[in-house]
Amino acid sequence: MSQRQRLLDVAQAEGRLTSVVGAVLDRYGAVWVGGAGQAPGLDGQYRVGSITKTMTAVLVVQARDEGLLDLDDPLAAHLGDVGYGEVTVREALAHASGMQSEPRGPWWERTRGGDFAALAAANDGSGRVAPPGAWFHYSNLGYGLLGEVVARRFGAPWRALVAERLLQPLGMRATSYLPRPGAQPGWSVDHFTGVRVHEPLTDTGAMAPAGQLWSTLADLVTWGQVLGGARPDVVRSSSLEEMQRPVTPDYGLGLMLGVHPGGRLVGHNGSMPGFLAALHVDPDSGIGAVVLANATTGIDPRELAVSLIEGDPDADDARPAPWRPTVVVPPEAAGVPGLWFWGNTAYDVRWHNDGLELRAMARGNVVTDRFEPVHGTLVGVSGYHRGERLDVVRRPDGSVHHLECATFVYTRTPYDPEVDVPGGHPR
Repeated sequence: MSQRQRLLDVAQAEGRLTSVVGAVLDRYGAVWVGGAGQAPGLDGQYRVGSITKTMTAVLVVQARDEGLLDLDDPLAAHLGDVGYGEVTVREALAHASGMQSEPRGPWWERTRGGDFAALAAANDGSGRVAPPGAWFHYSNLGYGLLGEVVARRFGAPWRALVAERLLQPLGMRATSYLPRPGAQPGWSVDHFTGVRVHEPLTDTGAMAPAGQLWSTLADLVTWGQVLGGARPDVVRSSSLEEMQRPVTPDYGLGLMLGVHPGGRLVGHNGSMPGFLAALHVDPDSGIGAVVLANATTGIDPRELAVSLIEGDPDADDARPAPWRPTVVVPPEAAGVPGLWFWGNTAYDVRWHNDGLELRAMARGNVVTDRFEPVHGTLVGVSGYHRGERLDVVRRPDGSVHHLECATFVYTRTPYDPEVDVPGGHPR
């Protein structure tokens, strides 16, 4: 097993990911591809979230290079009398606009979006958190406005511009506005029980330039080559270098900036309900990595992408047990997963891969004990309580009152006064 494959296996197991795929690239294409869980490979389509912003940013720079706008133009010069009209194009690209992070109204990532007129009407500028240029404050709203800027300058909808000016010239045929048949479903995992639920699929409307797109490893390898400087026919080398220069310490013009042991990195993370993504590339060497997963949380996708670039020097041949979604919590553990206390010590108690795990929260959620069903009871299989029985004490209505194991008493609140705690209750 390769070092990189082990990284994906560990991410899937520890992050409770239905699937995770990764690729390492250079200026010539993919040099390594792997997956864990129900992984579809190079051609599986995932939602890529804010990696979409890098394409919106390239469209803005293309418009500037064609003389249609200046990066120091105020947004009002292109959008008319709108909230935040005094913000410059450059400030919006770099999240230095002072706009609030999200547009007003229901959470845009989980609801059907309206048109630009509705977006502008709902965001009149009163949600400002800082003066323009004061500091970095990530703003999805800013990219909704930038999408309309390029639409008006080029005279076509943002969606069409992405297809005609970026995807078609690059041959990125598997990247789309809405998911194609067979695309990966978006999943969220209940923190305590491990049961999966589907996340909603939405057309985000005027907010699409901030995070709408779907793509694949293969297509994002191509886009990584663009961000790494291999396609000056799409974005001029001088313009790409401008995008890569810091406006704030960790962000340029539409690009996240960072470092890895071999040099610097540019790219972007992405997240939408049910999905995580990252694409980061070293513009000096052209080496980079892509990560895609269909989970709302569970990993830091950028950290995993950087690790794929370098490999895992501490890897061994031990393969972690893959995470399996919970279908149903068995009767002996029903109602148990959740937050518990042994005295004042908090435990994150999860049903995980057909067993109950106690994770000490003050110790970084390290698993201290694991119990598994044996003939209708829960018996310790690892940790201090190995071989001991965990008694689930229930109320007459069947709800869980407290837990006991070898005189250890676990309660829903610290030193619950309704439970007989050995030694009494602290005053």
